[in-house]
Amino acid sequence: MSKADKRNKFLAVFERIREELIDHMKSEKMPEDAVTWFNESLIYNVPGGKLNRGISVVDTVAILLNRPLTDDEYFKAALLGWCIELLQAFFLVSDDMMDGSISRRGQPCWYRVHDVKGLGKVHNVAINDSFMLEGAIYHLLKTHFRRESYYVDLLELFQDVTYKTEMGQLVDLITAPEDNIDIRKYNLDKHTFIVRYKTAFYSFYLSVALAMRMCGVPDVYELNGKTVEPYKEADRILIPMGEFFQVQDDYLDYHGTEAEIGKIGTDIVDGKCSWCVCTALTYGTEAQKQLLYENYGKKGADQAVREQAVKDMYNDEQGLNIPRRYEEYQKKAVEEINAMIDQVPEPAAHEVVKGNRLRRDAFRAFLSKITDRKA
Repeated sequence: MSKADKRNKFLAVFERIREELIDHMKSEKMPEDAVTWFNESLIYNVPGGKLNRGISVVDTVAILLNRPLTDDEYFKAALLGWCIELLQAFFLVSDDMMDGSISRRGQPCWYRVHDVKGLGKVHNVAINDSFMLEGAIYHLLKTHFRRESYYVDLLELFQDVTYKTEMGQLVDLITAPEDNIDIRKYNLDKHTFIVRYKTAFYSFYLSVALAMRMCGVPDVYELNGKTVEPYKEADRILIPMGEFFQVQDDYLDYHGTEAEIGKIGTDIVDGKCSWCVCTALTYGTEAQKQLLYENYGKKGADQAVREQAVKDMYNDEQGLNIPRRYEEYQKKAVEEINAMIDQVPEPAAHEVVKGNRLRRDAFRAFLSKITDRKA
């Protein structure tokens, strides 16, 4: 199946889920304008983007079972994938308000769409919209998985990962408060901590862990005389993979165009604790650090000039050369992640398994989706 066909099949499940959520709203006797509003929010915020997180649940289930999925298996795996996309939408709608972002996925941020409509207190409405996107996850899980033996495992995964992500967001926000940015507090260790919690758990670990639960992978099992703890193995590989992904994101925020990445990069103007600035602070000269102190995260009439000064310093091939450092980082990260994948104990090719054992290809498939990405 082509990448486009795979995406379209996955999107068809979203339509079924959207209709189900809207029918539930109507069954609660919600006013017509509220039903229409929620429908617009779902369409605007959920099915955009690359959908890697959601589709990876389906891909991982197929890899673990090592066979084509039945229609019921596909729907359940895709539904779990769409629950991750709902979680992503909840995070992004909220994050855009916190950051005062302009665009997302090539269109105005959701809270700014309200502004265009001329509503008062636009943030108040969008805040509740984000809550409803999250609430839809648990409604869908209850409707479709309540009778499954792994239902509580699914609930715990979503709740634990959501909480961890919010912890990461907290550290990110207080490390770089908009009204009092002090980049002297930034370093690569702080950046790693933030991205592990803010990105890696929900963007990488969650997809594979949900698929593992659906396939009945236990917490511990014996394989070839060795004790395997598959969820710890998944954590060991997927969290560094998530870190790699966020470093890519940070790099593309400064180096990519809006046409390429679907948004206007704002990390420099917003004073974000980005991999790029942490790398510059780690390896830069005193003069280069001073330029950052004077220009990074400085808003005002001349912010475009200050932003360009930082970018010019990043781009200086005889100086910091962030593009070269990024290429070196990417090569090393991919090599290290592949080495970790090769250490995963897995059944031999001739052994018959029922899908309840971890397979290296689950991790290789995820890594292939993000290596050398441009958006």
